[in-house]
Amino acid sequence: MAGTVLQHVITPPAGLIAGPTDDLIAAVRHVIGMRADWARTAELVADQLRAYLPGPDILTPEQQHGAPDRPAGHVLHAEPDGTFSILGLVWRPGQSTRIHDHITWCVVGVLQGAEHEDRYDDELNLIGTRENHVGEVSGFAPPGDIHRIRNTGTRTAISLHIYGTDITRTGSSARRYYN
Repeated sequence: MAGTVLQHVITPPAGLIAGPTDDLIAAVRHVIGMRADWARTAELVADQLRAYLPGPDILTPEQQHGAPDRPAGHVLHAEPDGTFSILGLVWRPGQSTRIHDHITWCVVGVLQGAEHEDRYDDELNLIGTRENHVGEVSGFAPPGDIHRIRNTGTRTAISLHIYGTDITRTGSSARRYYN
């Protein structure tokens, strides 16, 4: 499975997330309503995700298994006005994205396992790495958001991603892929 690449495959939205993440949705709505720039919005949304980070049971047991050939994305919420969406991503060991950047701000919280992130400059020089563990939240906004995420561990990783767009309309959060 090493080197498996995330494709534009996501499940259709399941409607509003039930339970404890209703507060997260309301908090993200509030932050977006502040109309801050993208970098500040990512910081503020990250603060809210830290406060309301759910567990991996936000996904059904079937969804938590992932897919054998690629990371599996599950749309958990798409805001009706298109301002944000929330996805659960499941990464089996060895699965990875390609190096890419984004069309909007993004915030990620790890719910299970660990995700390894490689960050790159505009010339695709590796400028940093980070191992994100359960409970860790990070956010970023273009420009300067070129990265790749991999599951380098031995168990399935699950993360919650909040994007500043409706992923069901755009099909992907990636703006460009790099070789």
